[in-house]
Amino acid sequence: MRMLDKIEFYYFSPTGGTKKAGQIFCEGFAKETVFRDLSVQGAEAAQTESEWIVVAAPVFGGRIPGVVTEKLKKLHGEGKKAVTLAVYGNRAYEDALLELNQTLEGQGFRVEASAALIAQHSMAPEVAKGRPDEQDRKEILDFAENVLDKIKEGLGTPVKAPGNVPYKAAMNMPAAPVSLPSCTGCGTCEKACPTGAIVMKDGTAAADLEKCILCMACTAACPEHARVLPPPLSERMEQMLGALKDVRRENEFFL
Repeated sequence: MRMLDKIEFYYFSPTGGTKKAGQIFCEGFAKETVFRDLSVQGAEAAQTESEWIVVAAPVFGGRIPGVVTEKLKKLHGEGKKAVTLAVYGNRAYEDALLELNQTLEGQGFRVEASAALIAQHSMAPEVAKGRPDEQDRKEILDFAENVLDKIKEGLGTPVKAPGNVPYKAAMNMPAAPVSLPSCTGCGTCEKACPTGAIVMKDGTAAADLEKCILCMACTAACPEHARVLPPPLSERMEQMLGALKDVRRENEFFL
């Protein structure tokens, strides 16, 4: 089947991996994609105009970040169709895809296809390094073609994603990246933070631990690479995730 004419792509991608994975799907799914960045601090999600949307969200501790669900709950689906993508860093996606689907269904969207995709881990970059790679790209484009075939054949029942209700407890890690002495006080991290957790004070970036969701947007945006995880947390991530460096998790697709 030929690609759809136009879709809207809603994504929350603090370090770029989620957007990259979702954009590959969009390239194979529609001729035109309207990008809706949910990572922008304080911005509300623009209401859907197209009949189809693609929604991509990262997995944090087996769940979708609360800031994402809050924004999605302000959309009005009115029977429009959705493809959902939960993007995770090679550990597990647990209840995240189900949570994403149920959030959209609660807003009146009909979820017709879903996927759990791999991207480089934001807190442990050596885990799933370089993904999505060329093999992932081929698999994601094949998935887009399969979704188009499903549309051509006539949509059946909405997709069923794995997961449990009630969802597992949300990740609660009272920590935040810190600034190295090389920080120039430029304020880029403050602007990049999706939750407004960073405030510049006397040329120093101060983080609110209650607002920080450890999305790592500030570390990705810093032009001096001066934002890092505090050493104790970095060591903990190495202990938790180090064994996954040589493991290649496979993407999972649901139609």
